[in-house]
Amino acid sequence: EAAYAHCAAIARDHYENFPVASWLVPRRMRPHIAAIYAFARAADDFADEPGRLPDERLRLLAAWRAKLHRVARGEASDDPVFQALGHTIGACSLPLQLFDDLLSAFSQDVTVHRYETWDDLLDYCGRSANPVGRLVLRVARIDRPDADRASNALCSALQLANFWQDFGVDWRNGRLYVPREESARAGATEQDLVANRMTAEWKSALARSVVVTRALLEAGRPVADFAEGRLKYELRATWLGGMRILEKVERSGYDTLHHRPTLGPPDAAAIAAGALLW
Repeated sequence: EAAYAHCAAIARDHYENFPVASWLVPRRMRPHIAAIYAFARAADDFADEPGRLPDERLRLLAAWRAKLHRVARGEASDDPVFQALGHTIGACSLPLQLFDDLLSAFSQDVTVHRYETWDDLLDYCGRSANPVGRLVLRVARIDRPDADRASNALCSALQLANFWQDFGVDWRNGRLYVPREESARAGATEQDLVANRMTAEWKSALARSVVVTRALLEAGRPVADFAEGRLKYELRATWLGGMRILEKVERSGYDTLHHRPTLGPPDAAAIAAGALLW
């Protein structure tokens, strides 16, 4: 119980666009979701923490993976995150590969800061975002291919929506997620971003990226239909939140280099109403 409480505190202390283990998630699931989140949050911090050299970040991630595999084998841990996660993996029969996929994506964050094609970017999303959705489904005792497909589409779309929302933040941190094939098609160059110019070409590339993301969101919409009880409302709200972010990117005129759109209380009210009316 103390280990799960530790994980829940980590979840509460971090800002996210979308709620983590909120009251809409069935009580039975909340400790398990918090344990998964705490594991992923720490790994993400290893990959992104300022001041650490790339080799040190990769060593920390490798050590995190070793801890994961030890508790998955049933070995004891003195780390409360892994005490909780080890119990969750066993209690919910969670596939270890999904956690390994997450760690491979975090390791990629350390070394890859540009993506040539949409296939490259979606492969990254397939390991950085999609495993989380499938883990949530397994904790909810949902294990069927059509639910996984919808979940994968939703999770990739949410990851992409976050990229377009954080376009300026990511650029200033040395990362650019619009695929080069997309920016080249629009005639956009990094030199303009270096000069702090969000040109018509970059806005066009971002607009096209939003179109791709919205199509994925639509493909992911059915995932809520596989859930029951309060979880379906959580999934509806998550889907609506992603759509809301895309709308705000559009309303910004696709200039998220200079302005990061966020969700506020009016958005929360609209999302709540949308989840009920669905």
